[in-house]
Amino acid sequence: MSAMNHARQLLWPTVLVVLSVGLALFQVELTGVFGDSEMLALSFRALAYFAAAWLAGRLVAVALDQTAGRRRPYPRLLKDMFAALFFMAAFAATVALVMGEGAVGALAGSGIILALIGFAIRNVVADTLSGVALGVEGPFRIGDWIDIDKLALGKVIEIGWRTTRILTADSTYLILPNSQIARQRITNYSAPRPHYRAQIAITLDHTMPIGTAREIMQAATRGAKLIQQDPAPDIRVQSYDEGGITYAVRYWVSRFERHVDCRDEVYSVIDKALRDAGIVAPHRRIELVRAHQTPRPAPFERAEPIEADAM
Repeated sequence: MSAMNHARQLLWPTVLVVLSVGLALFQVELTGVFGDSEMLALSFRALAYFAAAWLAGRLVAVALDQTAGRRRPYPRLLKDMFAALFFMAAFAATVALVMGEGAVGALAGSGIILALIGFAIRNVVADTLSGVALGVEGPFRIGDWIDIDKLALGKVIEIGWRTTRILTADSTYLILPNSQIARQRITNYSAPRPHYRAQIAITLDHTMPIGTAREIMQAATRGAKLIQQDPAPDIRVQSYDEGGITYAVRYWVSRFERHVDCRDEVYSVIDKALRDAGIVAPHRRIELVRAHQTPRPAPFERAEPIEADAM
């Protein structure tokens, strides 16, 4: 934001502060016109409090905009939070000013009510504070494709005080509380750059030498149109098991929206190249072997005892 815009932001709060301070200083001269000097003094001081809060909020916003060393600007949510705190402080000072010595007792007597209100809105407060934390850390911004572990995978379309709105690849509109997002692992596919590397796994039989398999799949991926060729895709052996040799085919995707199409293309070109080379993936073979039937041995028959001839 330019210096001219910053000056415009600070112009009217500064004018109001100067005006309110001037009215407070010259309240004696104005008493003859408006009367009731005590009420007039309270009004001018209250006006000065709120004008100072307004100016302080704008100064913080300008300071955050001009903070060096950040690639992304601070979210508007954080600026609004500071402004709200300043105005709450101005309101409390005005209440104390009007009530005088009884302000402390009144605030102490309302402690139970404030505790009940805080318990009732604890979820709202948690979501709001989580939104502030997400805004300060900046793990994602509007337009980024993110994967929130166990919650959602989609494109961020709005970041609010309490919730974040995400549009999935299936055009499903999700509204997630910020407190839930802050507790999960977040994967940002659009930062720091929109392109990233993906990979698929291909398992081939042991009869195919690793060098030959790598050359066939490497040549196939060079003919792919959707994936990036700079950096070029590469093939790595992932495992060497009893069931076959598993290769990791690694390639670069220009942006997350093309993830599914790129994966489909890589599978297709590799499948065609392997089939043209006469190579098929290993598969389990189940053979039914019918044993030759052999005559079962006759069961053992107990011989009759032989009786000796009578002498």
